[in-house]
Amino acid sequence: MSGRIGRRAWLIVLALVVAAAAILLLMGRPPICTCGTVKLWVDTAKGPDNSQHLSDWYTLSHIIHGFLFFGLTALLLRRRTIGLRLITAVIVEAGWEIVENSPFIIERYRHATMALGYSGDTVLNSVSDISAMILGFLIARRLPWWGTVALAIGFELLALAVIRDNLTLNVWMLVAPSDTIRAWQAGG
Repeated sequence: MSGRIGRRAWLIVLALVVAAAAILLLMGRPPICTCGTVKLWVDTAKGPDNSQHLSDWYTLSHIIHGFLFFGLTALLLRRRTIGLRLITAVIVEAGWEIVENSPFIIERYRHATMALGYSGDTVLNSVSDISAMILGFLIARRLPWWGTVALAIGFELLALAVIRDNLTLNVWMLVAPSDTIRAWQAGG
């Protein structure tokens, strides 16, 4: 991969992240956990701290988003600069963070997935999720394609083993909920 991500592209990325944070604040999302603390890592997927702090098991999914967006932009925007490809990925990820925190999607998560008590993300968590996607994009840029695929599969299997959820199941349950999967995820 030739070319570097220029300063202008990084400034646009920063502006997009700040804009997403501002929109989330205007939507009424809390800036940090309402518990009043900021944690680096939350190790449970079923507790009230999930999606409230800097990172959790779903951070792996956002890194995989970066892998996917790198690959998709390589296919769809191959004649464009790496900076424009990153900006495009950030627009998509920031857009998802805004949509994900809308009342409709929060309710969909509550009814269709294992996230029964899900109340949406804090602004801090959303910004961290966008940052994780950027990290994934940059990792995919450096690794050979097969290394990126292997890492994504490893992340998916790790999350599946530890929390009985991952990006694949998350999407599946949002699109086509399954009582069997939901029961397995609940530990039954």
